[in-house]
Amino acid sequence: MLDPSILAQLAWTGFANASFTCLFAVALALVLKVNRIWNFAQAGMMVCAYGFMYAGTRWLGLDILAALPIGLAATIALGLLLERYGFRPLRRRGSSSLTFFIFTLVVSQLCTYVAELVIGTESTTLVDNVVTPVQLVGGVAVSDWDIRATLVTLGLILALAAFLKLTSWGQRLIAVADSPDLAELYGTSRDTAYAVSMALAAVLTTVGMLLLGTKAATVPSSPLQEFLLLALLATILAGVGNIFAAGIAALLVGIGQGFAVLFMPAEWSPLLVYALMAVAIVVFPGGVSLRGAIWNRG
Repeated sequence: MLDPSILAQLAWTGFANASFTCLFAVALALVLKVNRIWNFAQAGMMVCAYGFMYAGTRWLGLDILAALPIGLAATIALGLLLERYGFRPLRRRGSSSLTFFIFTLVVSQLCTYVAELVIGTESTTLVDNVVTPVQLVGGVAVSDWDIRATLVTLGLILALAAFLKLTSWGQRLIAVADSPDLAELYGTSRDTAYAVSMALAAVLTTVGMLLLGTKAATVPSSPLQEFLLLALLATILAGVGNIFAAGIAALLVGIGQGFAVLFMPAEWSPLLVYALMAVAIVVFPGGVSLRGAIWNRG
């Protein structure tokens, strides 16, 4: 029988390590809800965010927090360019979902190849030392990074929820998500709403990459091959249109990955993700439903 402290440690580690995946999933679900696009180009936005923050910390010698605005500006700009010169023309042309899929995938591959040419294919981090002090809390090792990542993720999710529920532009985004034509009749530009959605997704993506880059080494291909897949799985499990449920699903998947090391080698983790995604698409096409929870609310 496994020691309860070991199980608690695995659960906490999986939860904390899923903080950036939670942000990626919420960003993906937000664009899916408002823009009605499965934005596989988000992997390219991840690469962009990491690359520019890497340039700030490694080439310009900036502190990680000083490099964050550089990553934010670059990723927001990329998101707005994608919407204005990519998604909008395709949307007005009446392009199929397959066309959007191919376009976004090509963008992500392009960003990955550019990053590999500029940064290289070796694993890198945004800081010199990713090891942070650890405290024992009830027998569970909790690092300073765990605490920071959890608080930052929670703060961003609450800020997004407040924006969508309490601000006029948040309400406009929801209106466009529900009915773009009706929203425009009441004076809300769908194109502007789509741009705002992409900008918000860029912010979540950039902060997520900052958390990742201060925790573990990564390579330019990781966003497309690993982190986008986790965000997709969480979004599928949550169901289309359930923004914050996607974040919850990402945390649950992270905890599941933490426990998975008890049964399989860590290098088998991508196989588990692919298998879960296949099952989710077939068995839960509308997402996993939990009565009365935030699960089914945007």
